[in-house]
Amino acid sequence: MAGKGIQGRAPAGKAKRQSPGQSPRPSAKQRSTGQQVIPDAVANRMARRIAIGTGIPTVMGMGVFVGSYLLVSRQIMEVPTGVTLAASGACFFLGVLGLSFGVLSASWEDKPGSLLGTEQIGVNIGRLRSSIKSMRTGGNGPQA
Repeated sequence: MAGKGIQGRAPAGKAKRQSPGQSPRPSAKQRSTGQQVIPDAVANRMARRIAIGTGIPTVMGMGVFVGSYLLVSRQIMEVPTGVTLAASGACFFLGVLGLSFGVLSASWEDKPGSLLGTEQIGVNIGRLRSSIKSMRTGGNGPQA
């Protein structure tokens, strides 16, 4: 088994070889000139909104299964499997919508924006469209 498994660090002064197809991680200077990076504050806002927008409907969707099981197993009510499937599917679909809402409603400004962020949706959709358009034409994205 010698020679297989975890590889040690490269000796000082020798560069580490990259495997084919592996791109080097861009430095901060390369990122600032060629790629736009989502600021940490904006990424945190998005993550919070996504967690709430997808978490609550997902828990509700799983709760539908548990509730249906309890109702049927305790013979309180006969719940058709189609109703359970449709109700849980609707909850999971709300979770997908919550994911999109969480990304599109986050403010890219220094101020966090309103609680729901509905005023940011139009602005962010415009940014998304211009970014897609510039990618198709070969640009680096919108310069804001």
